[in-house]
This record gives sequence, C-alpha cells and structure tokens, in this order.
Amino acid sequence: MKLLTIDTSTNTCSVALSCDGRLVGEYLLEMQRTLSERLLAGVELLLTGAGLTVQDMDGFGVALGPGSFTGLRIGIATVKGLALATGKPVAGFSSLAMLAMNLPWADALVCPMFDARKKEVYTGLYRCRELPEPVIPDCVLSPEAFLEQLDGPVIFVGDGAVRYRESIESRLGVRARFAPASVTQPRAAAGALLAEAEFSRGASVTAAALAPLYIRPSEAELARLQRNP
Repeated sequence: MKLLTIDTSTNTCSVALSCDGRLVGEYLLEMQRTLSERLLAGVELLLTGAGLTVQDMDGFGVALGPGSFTGLRIGIATVKGLALATGKPVAGFSSLAMLAMNLPWADALVCPMFDARKKEVYTGLYRCRELPEPVIPDCVLSPEAFLEQLDGPVIFVGDGAVRYRESIESRLGVRARFAPASVTQPRAAAGALLAEAEFSRGASVTAAALAPLYIRPSEAELARLQRNP
C-alpha cells in the first residue's frame, strides 16, 4: 500500500511517503508561517523524488488533532483535496498518539503534551507498544489539573512538556522523565503506521467525512456561544 501522510497539528509541518509500512521518504520542517506553501512543496518534493504521482497513492493519512486550529484546517483541507482528486480513501488519527509513537516499547507510560496556550495543554497518557494504547483519553486542561491524575513513572514528550517542565518536576519529582529534544516533534512517518492500522481494520473514510478533532472550541465558536447563550 502506497500511502501519503500529512501532519500540520503543530508548527512542525511533516509529510511522509510510505509503502507497505516501510518509510520511503519524509519531509519535516518547523515553521511559523507560509504553512500551506511549504506543505505542498513537501508533498511535491517527496513524490518527485520517489518517481511517483498523487494518482499512484492507494490512500492518504492525516493527523486530525488536537492541535493548532489553523494548522489542522490546512492539513485536513489538503488531504481532502488530494483524496477528492484521486478518489482514494483517507484514514485519520490522533496527533498525540502520533507523538507518543516516538517512544515505542517504552518501559513507562508516555505523556505526549502540546502547548495549547491559555495556560493549558493538549495531552493524554499512552502505553506504547508497537502502536500506542490510550490510558487517559486525549484532553485539554491545565497542566496542574492533568498532573493530579498521574502517579508515575511517566515519560513526557512534546513542546508542552518543555514549557511546563518545572510544574511537572514539582508534581512528580524523579518519577517524571523527559524525552530528548530529538523526539519532541510529531512525525508523519509515525502517523503513517497509525493510518495503516486504520486502513487494515476497515476504518478509512471518504474525503467528505473527514473532520478535525479540536477538543477545545475555537475562538469563533466561543464568540458565537457568548452572543447566543
């Protein structure tokens, strides 16, 4: 199965090209702006380098969230366009589960953590085998509130863990471990394995059914709720 997988849930843009679970190529770039241009450039770079076209893909994978509202919209819209143009199916997956996959077969539970701003984090807790198994479902709340649910030992990974390291260490002490900087970014190569697992269990969807998992309402939704309580 030839699969093109995209992740834009954070300020790291990542695209992976895989074939039957084997990584053919990956594009990863941390950025603050021009996400849509860089994303399409990454897709073209990988496909051209592999001598393939979008039509050669058997399906597409995409991170559904949680994460950046703007980033998720761009990534999902791109995959929708590719899927509609080719008529190929799509499989979505959790961006936090994808980040947890940077630590396969860890001897402790893994806590992926994105900075959600507003003094909150997108986070969850996973038991990482070949694929991650959720122990605490993905959620958004203050680091302090989430840490109250943890005992330890726990391995923390992601930009949220970096930002709130002091709070984590204060709560868990030596029971808190921190992943090295080399694995703090989510990677579409890991997401490709999650997408393939979805395809294998028949959980793919059409482009029209693809929707982000925001967890937290957007600013526009909050404003609308305030106007119409």
